[in-house]
Amino acid sequence: MRSDAIRIFLCGDVMTGRGIDQILPHAGDPRLHEAYVRDANVYVELAERANGPIERPVGFDYIWGASLAELERAAPDARIVNLETSVTQSDDHWPGKGIHYRMHPGNVPCLTAAAIDCCVLANNHVLDWGYAGLEETLRTLHAAGLRTAGAGSSRKEAAAPAVVDVGGRGRVLVFGFGTESSGCPRAWQARQDGPGINMTGLSRSQAERAARAMQRHKEPGDVVVASVHWGGNWGYRIPEEQRAFAHALVDSGVVDVVHGHSSHHAKGVEIYEGRPILYGCGDFITDYEGIQGYEQYRGDLSLMWIADVEPSAGELLGLEITPFRLRRMRLEPASPEDTAWLEAVLSREGEALGTRLERTAEGKLRLQRR
Repeated sequence: MRSDAIRIFLCGDVMTGRGIDQILPHAGDPRLHEAYVRDANVYVELAERANGPIERPVGFDYIWGASLAELERAAPDARIVNLETSVTQSDDHWPGKGIHYRMHPGNVPCLTAAAIDCCVLANNHVLDWGYAGLEETLRTLHAAGLRTAGAGSSRKEAAAPAVVDVGGRGRVLVFGFGTESSGCPRAWQARQDGPGINMTGLSRSQAERAARAMQRHKEPGDVVVASVHWGGNWGYRIPEEQRAFAHALVDSGVVDVVHGHSSHHAKGVEIYEGRPILYGCGDFITDYEGIQGYEQYRGDLSLMWIADVEPSAGELLGLEITPFRLRRMRLEPASPEDTAWLEAVLSREGEALGTRLERTAEGKLRLQRR
């Protein structure tokens, strides 16, 4: 890595609610309002049935498993996750919504255990337990020293960036955006004087509007990450509106990294005008283990994305990916066979985007232009 590069850890959804909340030291109320599952402990039982017993309670660092040593080795300047759960004891579940995620506030050390810098909250689960749940989520995360992006007590706060200072070498600014295409209800849009998330459509004009708003915060040497929750859970197809939106953000000269998430598995990657566009980072930590269906997408494989960005020009210097496998609600190193499968699939999906992946001697994946 060049000495002037800013190194950023990115991943997709980190869902520490529901079943995972039940194995942590401060398990919250397990009652659910789902059509088929009424107790969050069922998700623990499914994981145990698939891969063996989980001793409870686990330590706060348990869920990160092997990723903690890899984070230590990579030493990123900024650690950014999409936190896809509320952190609350609110019982005010959002009506008409089939799935509701929440983690007990006492379990927030499971996030600080990985020294996370920024939790992006502009997603389709942060308001699962109502506005009171969102407000408690924000209070709890901020009290723990965690920065947030994409949600707030007002429209201005939801649109403001999380700012990560990088040791006198610049800053990383993280802006969060939610979309209806990912399941964010329109009613969740933050109001001028009311709480909610920062929502956007995916037209070019909306991208340009978002870029103008981000530009007001950017200073020379800043690296800007646009973190976007978009699209469905399954499938490799990248809608043209997503590509057009991402290209417009880069064309604005404001955005250096497009951090896309919502898909439960990784999708193809593009380098556009020297900037990385991650259309789907895939889930990183979830309680989906043992749930049947869609096995062909290998949602049990989690990816750590490490991007090195040159701050003055904002161009990508390198993108390295470390694969893990989620077993017993904990990240383990992926097998060589799993890594080879990811290399083949993501190279296939990157063909139309002008990229491919290449395995390294250390068992990681490195992005290459075709």
